[in-house]
Amino acid sequence: MRRSLFLILSILSFSSCGVSLIRGNPNFYPGPAHKEGYQEQGIVEEVVQPCSVPGPTQRRMIVYLPPDYYKDTTTRYPVFYLLHGARGYETSWIRKGYVYETTDSLFREGLAVPCIVVMPNVNQYNNDKDYEGGRFKGAFESILEVNGRVESAFVNDVVHLTDSLYRTIPDKQHRAIAGLSIGGYQSIWLSANHPDTFDYIGAMSPYMWSLGWPNKEYMHFYTRITSKLRKQFQDPPRQYYLYAGKWDMMRPAVLSYHRFMNRNNYRHSYKKYPGSHDWVNGWIDEYCEMLQAVFKD
Repeated sequence: MRRSLFLILSILSFSSCGVSLIRGNPNFYPGPAHKEGYQEQGIVEEVVQPCSVPGPTQRRMIVYLPPDYYKDTTTRYPVFYLLHGARGYETSWIRKGYVYETTDSLFREGLAVPCIVVMPNVNQYNNDKDYEGGRFKGAFESILEVNGRVESAFVNDVVHLTDSLYRTIPDKQHRAIAGLSIGGYQSIWLSANHPDTFDYIGAMSPYMWSLGWPNKEYMHFYTRITSKLRKQFQDPPRQYYLYAGKWDMMRPAVLSYHRFMNRNNYRHSYKKYPGSHDWVNGWIDEYCEMLQAVFKD
């Protein structure tokens, strides 16, 4: 068992969500909210997010607004929360996931409902010095720190803050949450812990093996999935997406979760993409597919 775990973590350390840190290399830091070489059609804002749990006192989150947000001051918008994976941060979807290009294209062509896209930093940090504006977290560090602390404050620190700052439609029917790898796992549990908050859930190659050191937050947040899902599906989400790549190391675990949901008649969809645990033929396409489907019911 230990040998298998070491092998899995070793693979992760060289995968798209787990490259070992080379300190001083600018490629391993969050970077700007704007993407070099691309002029987004929407409005990009950087928000200082106060933190209500132990760790850094504040973080940065990136908010992408529809192009007409400040022209039409009466329209309210749904919100799509988009989470990164291990060794990621709030700009991962910008730098690697073509989030601006995809969103602009779908809005322009009328293929997606205009919405606010929020990209927070959901890594665990010890304090302000440890955070340092979004310090890079290697795969080993990230995976071993999925302990529920940041996740337990997500609705208060991210969702409620977004609702207070922007013209959102602050109800379950107008919120989506999705993430890749660790972010997909967090999305599953965030929606299960808050069944009245998110109506659209997307788990893209979710890293299904929680390895965080148990603490009181972990025991509250990352346990009792069976009872939490039972409660969540009493008023089922409008859409619940599970994704995995054909060569994805997470596909067996995702497939097992898909079968579990089928046995319990939990309405959802499962789709296998041709790629692996990576952006290409995977997470980029999955976000594009989800964005075209949400908020249309």
